[in-house]
Amino acid sequence: MEKTLDTFKVGEKGIIVAVNGEGVTRRRLFDMGVTPGASVFLRKKAPLGDPIEVTIRNYELTLRKSEAKNVVMKVEGE
Repeated sequence: MEKTLDTFKVGEKGIIVAVNGEGVTRRRLFDMGVTPGASVFLRKKAPLGDPIEVTIRNYELTLRKSEAKNVVMKVEGE
């Protein structure tokens, strides 16, 4: 099952399938290691859902919800 990273629940894991977006946003995500094939674990969400904290490539990364909407994920275990 595929869904965007912003719709993940705390504790969910997945693999990045694609990174959408254009220009600076997409480049910034790639520079932070958000690339297809990387494994992602959603650690925390702020009370209003923005920002979110994920573990990717053995480090913690905080993303805005608007950035997470561009990351298409395959849910692990489904």
